[in-house]
Amino acid sequence: MKLLLVEDNQELSGWLSRLLTQSGFAVEQAFSGTDAAHLLLTQAYDAILLDLTLPGLNGQTLLRSLRAKNNQVPVLIISAQNTLQDIIAHLDLGADDYLAKPFDIQELEARLRSLLRRASGKANPVIFCGGLSYDTNTKQFSSKGAVLGLTPREHAVLETLIRHSGKTVSKQNLADNLCTLDDMVSAKALEIYIVRLRKKLEQSGAQILTLRGLGYMLSYVAA
Repeated sequence: MKLLLVEDNQELSGWLSRLLTQSGFAVEQAFSGTDAAHLLLTQAYDAILLDLTLPGLNGQTLLRSLRAKNNQVPVLIISAQNTLQDIIAHLDLGADDYLAKPFDIQELEARLRSLLRRASGKANPVIFCGGLSYDTNTKQFSSKGAVLGLTPREHAVLETLIRHSGKTVSKQNLADNLCTLDDMVSAKALEIYIVRLRKKLEQSGAQILTLRGLGYMLSYVAA
C-alpha cells in the first residue's frame, strides 16, 4: 500500500516514514502542501496522512482541492488542532478520519487499516479468496490455515491483488504499490514476483490470472 505523508516537521516525518515502511507501507514524504499538490498531479496513493499547518498550501486548502476534483483517496488528518470544532469542520470538509497529536503509532496504523478496508469495500479485517486468507490487522497471509512465507515485495504484490480480488489490477498499479519515486521496480522484476507467488498459491485454489495488455487478477478457481 502506497501512502503520501504530508508533514512539515521533518524529524517527525522521518520517524513516521521509517515505522510505516517497517510495517510494509511504501511511503512518500512531502514537507509542504505545495509539494504534496505537485505529487498528486502524477502519483496515485492508497491513503494520505495530512498535517494541517503547512508551508505553501495549508492542509485545509489541499483537502478542499482534492475533493473538488472528486479525488476520493482516503485522508487521515494528523494535527495538533484537537478541539471538537476542528475535528467536525475537517470531517465535514472531506477528511475520512482525524487523529490528534501526539498519538501512538499503533493507533495510527489501526486507523490506516480501517480506512483501507473501507476504501476497498471490505469491512471484515480478514479477506478471503478460496483457501487463501489475509488478515489485514496482523498482515499475515495463510493458505488453508498454513502461514505463507513471503518476501516483503511478494507480500506487497499479493496484498494489492487480494484487496482487489476479482478485479483487474494494472502492472503499473502493482509496481506503484511496491515502491516510491526513489525506489522503482522494473517490469521484469514484477513478473518474477508473480511467478513466485503462483507457485506459493498452488494449494489455495487462488490463482493469479494474466490479462494481456491489462494486468493481473486474483481469482478463485474451484477444483
